[in-house]
Amino acid sequence: QVQLVESGGGLVQAGGSLRLTCRASGSIFSINAMAWYRQAPGKQRELVAFVTSGGSTNYADSVKGRFTISRDNAKNTVYLQMNSLKPEDTAVYYCNAGVMTYRYLELWGQGTLVTVSS
Repeated sequence: QVQLVESGGGLVQAGGSLRLTCRASGSIFSINAMAWYRQAPGKQRELVAFVTSGGSTNYADSVKGRFTISRDNAKNTVYLQMNSLKPEDTAVYYCNAGVMTYRYLELWGQGTLVTVSS
């Protein structure tokens, strides 16, 4: 079974840092873009950052300069380093990836909660 498993969420004070990790497991031939989304209470899910298979990155304006997305292709893993966290970053963070197995799959992780206290 191909799946994404996230880890690294938790409670942190404003100004602090957290690192999220998402690993794809199963029979995978290749992975295209990998991304992090988030959904705050009462709000729609939004794209936080993505990284292409070639390493190009893009960020939401709200996290530019504070968050860094990276990937380790050998480990089928994507990371999100979050620095200078703000209370408005509080949300459930979801990993997303386009995965090629015997067919193309768009996968989502189960979500990990990040809570930033003021």
